[in-house]
Amino acid sequence: MDVDLSGPIADYEAHVSVIRDAAVPLPAELTGLLTDLVRVLDGLAVEEPLVALKALADVRYVIARTGQDAVHELAARDVPLDEVAIALGTSEGAARRYLNDYLHP
Repeated sequence: MDVDLSGPIADYEAHVSVIRDAAVPLPAELTGLLTDLVRVLDGLAVEEPLVALKALADVRYVIARTGQDAVHELAARDVPLDEVAIALGTSEGAARRYLNDYLHP
């Protein structure tokens, strides 16, 4: 029995597109930096795995510290959770878990 999923798949892709379009866009400079970081880390993982792990440990520290600062700033500005979810391109439940992960590592 063949089932035509083209309609539901198109609906899902349209839904994802709307969510992605509503998310906060990253500045081009930051996107470039992240792309470069991934490229360098991928190379290091093969060529210098200990250096890659040390770099990742440092990045994790920066992520944790900056994420905590950003979450506190959102709270100080009373940004509603639904606005955070839209900006992140996710559900309110996922946004809540994401924010809590920075507050309770």
